Amino acid sequence: MDEWKRVAWWDEARFLIHHVDGRVRVSRLPGEQLLPSCTAGHTQASGGGIMLWGTFSWAALGSVVVVEQTMKAANYMNIIADELQPYMAFVFPTGNGIFQQDNAPCHKAPISKAPCPRLLE
Repeated sequence: MDEWKRVAWWDEARFLIHHVDGRVRVSRLPGEQLLPSCTAGHTQASGGGIMLWGTFSWAALGSVVVVEQTMKAANYMNIIADELQPYMAFVFPTGNGIFQQDNAPCHKAPISKAPCPRLLE
């Protein structure tokens, strides 16, 4: 249990107002296909959404960050430097915290694996 108390997790997720994959399944009986409860409207483009990034550990919740660009390695590194590093320093002041990520492509990019100069300061 003590080992898990040293771990901080984080992830980013996109939340959409409307489904955009074109797949909407509706169960209906014969003759019900045109009932309003059995139909779905269509929204052009994505219909709106937001991408959020956040972190948490046993000890504390981190801030929630709105990610305004596609999550690529450079954005990922900026969030690590601007958000994760201060969080880890606050929650694990002795430096014994373990950062756990999910191996998304931007987390595994070569720039993401190299030491970040901003974190070494």
